[in-house]
Amino acid sequence: MQKRMGEAVARVARKVNDTVENKTDSLDLANCKLMTFPVGIYKAMRSVTEGIHHISLANNELKSITSRFVTTFSQLRELNLAGNYLHRLPEEITSLLHLRAINLSRNRFRRFPEPLATVPALESIDLEENEITAEFGAPMAQPFGFGLQSMPCLSLHDREVPTEKLASMASLRSLNLRDNPVGPDVRLLVRPLVPFDLLLSPEKPTPEA
Repeated sequence: MQKRMGEAVARVARKVNDTVENKTDSLDLANCKLMTFPVGIYKAMRSVTEGIHHISLANNELKSITSRFVTTFSQLRELNLAGNYLHRLPEEITSLLHLRAINLSRNRFRRFPEPLATVPALESIDLEENEITAEFGAPMAQPFGFGLQSMPCLSLHDREVPTEKLASMASLRSLNLRDNPVGPDVRLLVRPLVPFDLLLSPEKPTPEA
């Protein structure tokens, strides 16, 4: 085990050094057995952080992402956090003004991470294979001029997130909720009720009596 840990540390160091020396715009630390984001990386990369636009931390063992990570890599366009143990995001994620895509698939989210709803440039949110249970709550006023009388709220584990909050995201094109235990009413959230594509797993057939 100690040997494997040593190899993982060496792999991280090589990847960080390559990024710094070549001044590339991406940092790939996927499959590095990380339990936390190594604090030493902040110092090692301090001269290039503004130029980092793509980071992958996929398939590690991360349980959280810190506010320091978000504020350090403030120019991110794409962030891949798939295959970890995350269940929340820091509020500072809203400061990523250029973030276009975030992959949170195969994590442990039970609720939609609300801070994402105020990230202005976000086009794609991938939450496939989490534990989000969603169903409609009480109706609310329909503000979009589609001629509908009311618009549902999306209720996530007794905490309502209005669909208008997502629908007001001008850049959002796709929300992937495949393989989440969402309620059947969520399938009604289609265009033009929301101006983005909602991706869901096929509905399971009702067993015959």
